Amino acid sequence: MGLQLTVARGISALSTWGLKNVFKRPAANFPGKIALYVDPHLIADLSHKLDRGSVVVCGTNGKTTVTNLLADALETAGMRVICNRTGANLDSGVATALLHGDQSDWAVFESDELWLAKVLPQLKSDYLVLLNLFRDQLDRVGEIDRIQESIAGALAASPNTVIVYNADDPLCEAIVRKAKNKAIAFGVAEDMGLAQNTVADAQMCQMCSTMLEYAYRQYGQLGEYRCPQCGFARPVLDYAARNVRFGRDGIVFSAGTDDRTSIDVRTSATGAYMVYNLLATFTAANLLGCPPDAFQRALDAFDPQNGRLENLEAAGRPILLNLAKNPTGFNQNLKIIAQDAGPRAVAFFVNDKEGDGRDVSWIWDIDFEELAEADDLVVFVGGIRRNDLQVRLKYAGIAAELIDGPADMLEKTAGLSPDYRFYLIANYTALPVVRGELVRLIAQDGGSDGKGA
Repeated sequence: MGLQLTVARGISALSTWGLKNVFKRPAANFPGKIALYVDPHLIADLSHKLDRGSVVVCGTNGKTTVTNLLADALETAGMRVICNRTGANLDSGVATALLHGDQSDWAVFESDELWLAKVLPQLKSDYLVLLNLFRDQLDRVGEIDRIQESIAGALAASPNTVIVYNADDPLCEAIVRKAKNKAIAFGVAEDMGLAQNTVADAQMCQMCSTMLEYAYRQYGQLGEYRCPQCGFARPVLDYAARNVRFGRDGIVFSAGTDDRTSIDVRTSATGAYMVYNLLATFTAANLLGCPPDAFQRALDAFDPQNGRLENLEAAGRPILLNLAKNPTGFNQNLKIIAQDAGPRAVAFFVNDKEGDGRDVSWIWDIDFEELAEADDLVVFVGGIRRNDLQVRLKYAGIAAELIDGPADMLEKTAGLSPDYRFYLIANYTALPVVRGELVRLIAQDGGSDGKGA
């Protein structure tokens, strides 16, 4: 063991103890951050802890869900796993997870798109799971082409990494065409029959700038696309979802390879994006040797308790809490709300802290107009930029009331019928605050939270 690594591990252990025992804070980032100052190659130096290898999950939406469920599936199959489960997805979070982890079979790491360039070249991961690319936090990360170049550069520095990617996304397909790595494509093999939003982040071919044509579009730019000019098109799918059915009890679809159906996936979760999240997870789990039945058992037990599609109950009200941090994420949440035929109370929370991006002009790309004609709908707005949200909703034809948080919302809706179902949608830094207040309310009521989807 080198001197740098020995010192880095010692400093990390000391900082971890101090954070947990003195400051009562989670130790998900800082120990790895200071250890990387001592040993810049720490991630590579600790890869000896991984007997079989590692997987990195990257993309705009769904990283935390896919990372945690994949880790659960591998553990259900009897494998030892290191994972940055809290979503600490910079190089410091990956380093911290490795420092805290024991000898394992696999590591499953979530990585921020731009920080992949610091993580993947050190890990030399067996697989990169690329979920999707949407415009997000433009003042921090810039336009999507910057992200694409960064991901392609990370892959060039790790040439043996296999890309497991969402081939329904032309932005992901463009990265695969630039990279020289082996690739495995997954996608939805048929039209899910979803109503479309106005915003799509890729309407032109990135090879020749001709407008793409679609046999069908699922949401955003995802679907079966082709360029009539140069032939750029969705490839043949190696893993596909078929016979997707949405119902009150959740989602059912068949997932597998072209020559056989491996599993009928069933989940109580809802939302079209969950089809892609679950298909990505199943594909990666299958490639890593996880049996289909172990994947389904892990899915049945999946309860991340992190606010992602989490079902809670406070003040006798059923509440669905979920994350949305960009127009596509918000639009998919609006679909979930619109599909509920009963009376609904909805609250949107948006902050503009560093982790969110200071520019919130993206809220004007959200199709709030979809809710304008809904009956039995009351709407609230919270968070640091609640006034901006209220103005945006006014122009969508929706009167929204300002609130300080979930407790304020519940107090203002105390007189509503018990038939109302509550939806709380929050962006990145707003979500833990909203969830924390809900958990405190539940504890005061002496109740228990529901099972997260």
